[in-house]
Formats: sequence, structure tokens, C-alpha cells
Amino acid sequence: MDTEPVVVLITVPSADVGRQIARALVDERLAACVNLLPPMTSIYRWQGAVEEESEQLLICKTRRALAPALIEAVKSRHPYEVPEIIALPLVAGFQPYLDWIAAETRPA
Repeated sequence: MDTEPVVVLITVPSADVGRQIARALVDERLAACVNLLPPMTSIYRWQGAVEEESEQLLICKTRRALAPALIEAVKSRHPYEVPEIIALPLVAGFQPYLDWIAAETRPA
């Protein structure tokens, strides 16, 4: 369904990068809202080594139909070689909020 809501999680290296990406996604109506969470520590394996870095998390509310365009928009602005961009389905929510997500994002 065109209005099926999803949450997209994106990790970024800094608040500045996060704000730039978040603003672009909302300005381009690829997301109705993006939350930028405070710094967190990420521990992950990359190119054979365990890494530990400070990152921030973006939580984007959008529609499933817009996920491919959102991913492309993030990739073009993101400094990582392989950024984390994952979409999760919403199984339930306050219907007026879900309607707002649909109304504030562009047609697919």
C-alpha cells in the first residue's frame, strides 16, 4: 500500500551530518519527521577489525513506497562507505499520526 508507514534508522558520525541529512529528507518530503538522538557508542566489525566509535542515530518516519528514494538521498550525502540505512515496518500506531506521515510525505 502506498501509505504503509515505516521507520528508517540511519547512523551518522556527528550531529552536523545528522542535521544535514535530516533537513534534506524533510525538505524533500521523503520523511515527515526525523529525530536525531544524542551520541551513542557503536561497536561493530569492519574490514576484519572490531571498531568502537561515537555515532548518532536518525529515526525517520516515512512511507514504505518512499524508502528507495530516501535511501538514495541518504547515500548521496553520507560520508560512510557503507552507511546503516534500514527500514522497519510499523505494525500499529495512533491512526491520526500515521495519517500525518502520509500527508507530509510526497507521492511515491
